[in-house]
Amino acid sequence: MRKRILAIISLAVISVAATAQSANFDLAKSLDVQNSILKQLSANYVDSVQFGKLINTGINAMLSSLDPYTVYYPEEDEDDVQMMTTGIYGGVGSLIKKRPNEAVLITEPYPDSPAVKAGLQPGDSIIAIDGKSVYGETSQQSSDRMKGQPGSKVVFKVVKGRTGNVEDVTVKRERIHISNIEHYCLLRGNIGYVSITGFTQGMTAELRNVVQELKASGAERLIIDLRGNGGGLMDEAIKLMSLFVPKGTVVVSSKGRAKGTNVEYRTQTDPIDTKIPVMVMINSGSASASEIVAGAFQDLDRGTIAGVRSFGKGLIQSVRPTSFNGTLKVTTGKYYTPSGRCVQAIDYSHRNEDGSVGAIPDSLTHEFKTAGGRTVKDGGGITPDIIVEHDKYSRPTISLVYNDILGDYALKYYKEHETIAPADEFALTDEEYEDFVAFCQDKEFDWRSGTDAEIEKLIEVAKYDGLYDNCKAEIEALKSKLDINKAEALRMVKDEVKPILESDIAVKYYFQRASAIVDLRYDKQLFTSIDKWLEDKQ
Repeated sequence: MRKRILAIISLAVISVAATAQSANFDLAKSLDVQNSILKQLSANYVDSVQFGKLINTGINAMLSSLDPYTVYYPEEDEDDVQMMTTGIYGGVGSLIKKRPNEAVLITEPYPDSPAVKAGLQPGDSIIAIDGKSVYGETSQQSSDRMKGQPGSKVVFKVVKGRTGNVEDVTVKRERIHISNIEHYCLLRGNIGYVSITGFTQGMTAELRNVVQELKASGAERLIIDLRGNGGGLMDEAIKLMSLFVPKGTVVVSSKGRAKGTNVEYRTQTDPIDTKIPVMVMINSGSASASEIVAGAFQDLDRGTIAGVRSFGKGLIQSVRPTSFNGTLKVTTGKYYTPSGRCVQAIDYSHRNEDGSVGAIPDSLTHEFKTAGGRTVKDGGGITPDIIVEHDKYSRPTISLVYNDILGDYALKYYKEHETIAPADEFALTDEEYEDFVAFCQDKEFDWRSGTDAEIEKLIEVAKYDGLYDNCKAEIEALKSKLDINKAEALRMVKDEVKPILESDIAVKYYFQRASAIVDLRYDKQLFTSIDKWLEDKQ
């Protein structure tokens, strides 16, 4: 028996050694082939070769074959890495829009930013940066020239949106920090609400102060809104949980192939409140760190999850340095919620149109138990305890947003109105909405109803099958009854479009927080979730 065991062990060691040798040989062989090809291109290709661009293209194609989240950042993209991990970059502090062969349009300066201090406003157009025209540049090229080391200066030649005057505006760049706390307030008198847009460094420290402020103002319950929050640093997700569960609680665990990746992550600090009822809002845009938080609240039975199923990204990325000051964001493992669930979608290459997880057969899922004994499942994303669907938008509304026609009108409105009511009171009048309808008449967007689109498909199929002539009169009669013009289509979707338009306009006057204030007023999903949450607790 002993000899048989030793033989098995020996075979296993030989097998592992052979596998390692085979992997190393394959790597060396592949590198040698690549080097040989590059030498041949250098010596024989008909035109000169930009090897830096060629190599980066090859790297990006290679990494994309692994998963969507493993990405290489060369040294010149270091600002993107800083923005990804810290929410900080050096620049002027404004969202911009640039179409081909047009100026750079200031659309949304950040509060207290260098742009605001220099007097830049929504609707101002930058036609030159440091004396060089922006026409012919891509949006990214102009954006890169606007960024720079904090303390350095940049000179813009600006056409002022409200007056048309041309001015030279000097802006001193600063370290721009974009807060992950979008908005917080009290709802219904005693429910604290906070919307979090990301998980960059320092988010939880800011959240701690917000929660304490809300409690001091009378909050007896708390809503953490993670809808649309695509995640960020796992460490910040763990720190967030440390505010609400005892020190030493397991929040998430990771499993990977490399040494040191099989780890349990516990809270490291004392909480501020382990009793306050918490509801976490999620949707198909809630991913990664958002799902760690939602999964931990659910598995520990510390909070109620509401909304719709989350994105389903259970992969962990680590940031690793490469030669020549590059950075590799590489998937190093999968994370697991306290009950043992992996929320990673079973197949991340096949998703719904919005990127969320598709339907998963029960046969492919497994059951797990929360701390209180409730059953939860894996298979992709976090399934809420309270499922409340969000509003569905029509084809014209989606097309208006996609083509940024709402944003264009918001800039027009800003140019024509010096002031508006506070964000929580601002609303468009019927006359102003009609002005928007008139504004859209020469704009290109798909204003057809879903029915119109389907009838056109029906006509195409009928023609293809040779049946159209037999039923042409009936189809055309139906099409005539359902056919509406652009203005009528916009009036039909007024209830959908008006809230979005009010939000876009309010931002121009009161910055990004105003958007959240306006959006809350129309948030049926949130308030329905609150009603159900309160009913469950009675």
